[in-house]
Amino acid sequence: MFLNVSAQTVEEKNDNKETFTVVEVMPEYPGGEEALIKFLDKNLQYPKEARNKGIQGKVWAGFIVDKDGTLINIEILRGIGGGCDEEVLRVLKLMPKWKPGTQSGVAVAVKYRYPINFTLR
Repeated sequence: MFLNVSAQTVEEKNDNKETFTVVEVMPEYPGGEEALIKFLDKNLQYPKEARNKGIQGKVWAGFIVDKDGTLINIEILRGIGGGCDEEVLRVLKLMPKWKPGTQSGVAVAVKYRYPINFTLR
């Protein structure tokens, strides 16, 4: 499994507060990308149903890193089934608060899209 971060350059509105997709200082998982990958490797489990059915592929998840670093609006943008989508949601909800993104020195909400690969070995 691997993790990629991608962002769009469009601003969005979310519950009457501005949500950015690109900011001067992007949000960061505590300890950085390497720590994030370790967290996912430790906590993400290949669902039994997906393993039994030979399901592999990329689950696209989206979420917002809020001003206080909390992950909110976690959703599956494109799934592969077999329990993989639910597993990604479960693990993202376990994440600790991130260091929030900032724009002009002010903490802001930032939208992320993450592809997470499920590959049978």
